[in-house]
Amino acid sequence: MPTGATSLRQLAPHAVAELTEAAQKILADHGSTTARPEPGLLHDVARTAAGLGETIRQACRPVDTDDGLFVLRGLPLDDAGIGPTPAVWATADDRAAVWDVTLLLLATVMGEPIAWEGQQGGRFVHNIVPSAGHEQEQTGASSTVLLSPHTEDAFHPGRAHLLMLGCLRNHDAVATTAASIRRVQLAADDIELLSRPVLPILPDDAYAEARTFAGPPPKVPVLWDSGNGPTLRYDPAYTPLDDAPPAYRAAYDRLTAELERVSVAVSLEPGDVLVVDNDLVVHGRVPFRARYDGTDRWLKRASVRVPGRRTRPPAEADEHGYGQSVLVADVRPTSARRESQ
Repeated sequence: MPTGATSLRQLAPHAVAELTEAAQKILADHGSTTARPEPGLLHDVARTAAGLGETIRQACRPVDTDDGLFVLRGLPLDDAGIGPTPAVWATADDRAAVWDVTLLLLATVMGEPIAWEGQQGGRFVHNIVPSAGHEQEQTGASSTVLLSPHTEDAFHPGRAHLLMLGCLRNHDAVATTAASIRRVQLAADDIELLSRPVLPILPDDAYAEARTFAGPPPKVPVLWDSGNGPTLRYDPAYTPLDDAPPAYRAAYDRLTAELERVSVAVSLEPGDVLVVDNDLVVHGRVPFRARYDGTDRWLKRASVRVPGRRTRPPAEADEHGYGQSVLVADVRPTSARRESQ
């Protein structure tokens, strides 16, 4: 895992015990229905997260390197106990439910967990598994194709600030790729071009309703200076680059080449949680051949909004978001709230 020693945060045994016991208690109080959690479960997650110890809070501190990511390590994982890797996300049901709650607890320490009404049935924790018939798509269900580096949910102004990937199974050491905008080297002219709103970013194939939205797609900048350094919004697989002027396309190509140059490969181990700053880092996945025999790679994904964070252009507030609503697990009220775009 070539992310550097400073990017690995080892959870102390007492912190692991505290977190695991908290998740198990929430499940015992509410049953194991975590697929689309009821308001009471979300409320208990928020209340419990507020009382977690300083060791856990320190492990969940903001990303503090230009790499824009870190790995939490030390959570227990019983490969036999979680059952076989689901064939598709929809058949995961409540398998490994304690991991859903654990990720929600960690996400709530970091900010506000969010979900999408148009993706995986409004779940706050997604199951990322290879699915037969989707091998060549640019979605988490693919396998044999390179999943191109991208900003998570780049099409939407309400996208997460942080992306969490919890590894349940990865027998083949399939690597997640990551590249930080803080590591690239671009000419001033390229930065200026890419800071203009020239092209839209369209919804990906996981959002069927958004792809049929009737409104005009908003043109958005790829780069933006937040005052603390550059941030990016990038998804070449869903950006109509052929519509760009030659100079802009050339600058975009140079950014792509730079992101490839600084890319690292992170092979998660079972029990690892990768936390990616979605404003700084694009992530993807190397190709692999799925067996569909219950032993394939299985990740849990959670998305986190950080209240008060100013890393995006103000103009994003006027975007329609292709009609997609964000569900936010409030850390104060007792239920999720809906934000329409």
